[in-house]
Amino acid sequence: MTALKIILAILFILAGLALTVIVLMQEGKQQGLGAISGAADTYWGKNKGRSMEGILVKVTTGLVVVFLVISLLLNIPALSL
Repeated sequence: MTALKIILAILFILAGLALTVIVLMQEGKQQGLGAISGAADTYWGKNKGRSMEGILVKVTTGLVVVFLVISLLLNIPALSL
């Protein structure tokens, strides 16, 4: 194994662990029925991007992209990493 492949493998494991933890930290979406009656128009509903839940969604999206890119790089045989 080359040094690059070892580094990518370590980053892949760390991204997977971080992704697992962040997904488990997110709240459930069981309050969805409140949106039907208009109960979702609260302060946290309007400013969801600035709340902790909004930040977790953005971090999850970024980690998923990193995880997929690293997994593709580790599985390219032509690079012979």
